[in-house]
Amino acid sequence: MQDTLQIAVHILVVLLLPPLLWGVINRTKAKFGGRVGPPLLQPYFDLFRLVRKGTVFSVTTTWIFRAGPVVGLVSVLVASLLVPMGSPYAPLAFTGDLVLLLYMFALGRFFTVAAALDTGSAFEGMGAAREVSYAAFAEPAMLLGLLVLARLSGKLELAEMFRDRHASLGLSEASLLLVSLSWFIILLAENCRVPFDDPNTHLELTMIHEVIVLDHSGPALAMILYGATIKLLVFGALLLRLILPWKHDGGVLDWLSFVAAELLLAVGVGVVESVMARYRLLDIPKWLFAAGALSAFGLVLVSK
Repeated sequence: MQDTLQIAVHILVVLLLPPLLWGVINRTKAKFGGRVGPPLLQPYFDLFRLVRKGTVFSVTTTWIFRAGPVVGLVSVLVASLLVPMGSPYAPLAFTGDLVLLLYMFALGRFFTVAAALDTGSAFEGMGAAREVSYAAFAEPAMLLGLLVLARLSGKLELAEMFRDRHASLGLSEASLLLVSLSWFIILLAENCRVPFDDPNTHLELTMIHEVIVLDHSGPALAMILYGATIKLLVFGALLLRLILPWKHDGGVLDWLSFVAAELLLAVGVGVVESVMARYRLLDIPKWLFAAGALSAFGLVLVSK
């Protein structure tokens, strides 16, 4: 019964919390700019509005264009079930699930890029090229960070890796710090946040992710945006489970603490976006390479 309750709470948090994170980020940026800003629940209203609209499909597109938003949403939902949040366990947990986590993110990206290319637009092709180019730097950095946890815990199951990450001291603490810095950079880059990308821009010379979803509308666009909020939640959960100092037992206080920590992380993202300018496109690979180097150094430390 307890396990069933934990799974139910996990699913409810995954389904209901993510849009609020975007609301907190937007409100934080508005406060820094001296504006009132949109309501915290505005992302929910936007999603409901898109769901009620119709969808326009170009005659040049195929089933790939229609499958892109669906596969993208399903992939992040599966990924969210692999990562422990307020409980020490995840609804889907098995040895080697860290590989499936990376593959789910890669699968969602692949179909999103394929849907963009299916339109036959050179504009979206440009954005697709940028998306996969930067992913080639971000994904290895994420994998190296997971290998650090696997090395420290001696396990290949995400829930076990995060549970045992405080088992040793010394060089392991330095390596975890390096991985934390790396994953925060990846969180900003993979979720299209400033200084790597701007989810609100429509300037073709600077767009990365937004350009590959421009032709989607209505419910399809709602699935893309909703999937993006869940992706932010999952990356935030990975980072928070890495740095939070207490051991979770899945109680009410743990879940409330997790939700509060996610909201504080969203505030932190809003602060970063408010005090930093967007990087030039040529500088983004340098920062992603730095993220990979941080995780690689962390792996070297725990390998000694």
